[in-house]
Amino acid sequence: MEAKRIASLFLLLLIGMQMRGSNALSMNYYGMNCPFVEMIVRNVVNQALQKDPTLAAGLLRLHFHDCFVQGCDASILLDATDGTSEKDSPANGSVRGYEVIDQIKQLLEARCPGTVSCADVVALAARDAVFWAGGPYYGIMTGRRDGTRSRIEDTRALPPPTLNTTDLIDVFVNKRGFSVPELVALSGGHTIGSARCQSLKNRLDNADPTAEPNFLQALSRTCSAGDKTTVPFDRTSTTFDNNYFRALQNSQGVLTSDQTLYNSPQTRMIVDAYAMNQAMFFYNFQQGMLKMGQLDLKEGNQGEIRLNCHKVN
Repeated sequence: MEAKRIASLFLLLLIGMQMRGSNALSMNYYGMNCPFVEMIVRNVVNQALQKDPTLAAGLLRLHFHDCFVQGCDASILLDATDGTSEKDSPANGSVRGYEVIDQIKQLLEARCPGTVSCADVVALAARDAVFWAGGPYYGIMTGRRDGTRSRIEDTRALPPPTLNTTDLIDVFVNKRGFSVPELVALSGGHTIGSARCQSLKNRLDNADPTAEPNFLQALSRTCSAGDKTTVPFDRTSTTFDNNYFRALQNSQGVLTSDQTLYNSPQTRMIVDAYAMNQAMFFYNFQQGMLKMGQLDLKEGNQGEIRLNCHKVN
């Protein structure tokens, strides 16, 4: 009996170790001190997206732009105090959903004050936004800490929309540890949302020969209204599906960093696979998002749990 008890305890310890990530992230991190956190996030996100389905792309982009700059620490939410912050960067001009995060945080502070980090809220909101739009659901490891630094110059770490496949592989694979299939799948997050015309001026000004001519003309007509005009990434811009990859096959990728994935022999077969098999795309997107959610996490003494997501404590 004693041997069985020890074996059971060892099994529970092993499971716990497997469920814990770097820097003490774990599944159900708030199970004891804020058990309703995921329900609160999901309810607020669902209500917001019912009113404005385009916010799904904004919340996903918010998480991505946060994690690629100083790690997943909600630094993108901080307001400037002595100059400019990340959110002031032109690279973050299309990021949306701040008010959704604020509403979630306000409810969480009322239920379990000083417990749930803004970084975890951003990660959970992005997951629920993807799922609401028809994408895959994946478990989120929580326990992130909020950062205390937010500088506009740090946003240089964000990959610009003019990168080719070689550059993208360097940024995502060589420097961040993603696999090439994960890189292509994460790019497929563009299946929801739109791009500002400012981000594709290089293609229009140079009459990009890699773009389908009629599509390029349509982009030019749309963007004649100004740099802030938006262009949907694919024909189902509020539904998370694999139409993005089918658009690339037709030379109708909106950004250089989109179309290059089909033009390059390093990634073309992966685009074809995702265009044919949505389940494969969803699986690799899940894996990429789980990995992205653990980029450069703050140790306990490096971060805090912000009471207000817009300012340090």
